[in-house]
Amino acid sequence: LTQGMEVDSDGCQPGKKIVRKPYVVNEMEYEASLPEKKSNTLSRDLIDYVRYMIQSHGENYKEMARDEKNYYQDTPKQIKRKINVYKNFYPEEYKDFIASLKQEKMDVQ
Repeated sequence: LTQGMEVDSDGCQPGKKIVRKPYVVNEMEYEASLPEKKSNTLSRDLIDYVRYMIQSHGENYKEMARDEKNYYQDTPKQIKRKINVYKNFYPEEYKDFIASLKQEKMDVQ
């Protein structure tokens, strides 16, 4: 043997891997083969939060950040981002919601 050469103690060829727990590998391969689940919904909490903020403050994100229902202590930018996520997920629902708010304001006057 030359210096620096390593020999596996169990006599296997170098580079050949020994799988001691094949069920773990099989499980991982199975999970990797599954199609990715895409969540096509937002949490009810987030939807209610965004709708409350828009209803109470319109587009004034600084006021939203000071609101007592801002449990997450979001900054104005974070709130704006959440509202944009809601707009992108539910564009039709968002339009209807804004239209209903405008209608309420007209009914009050």
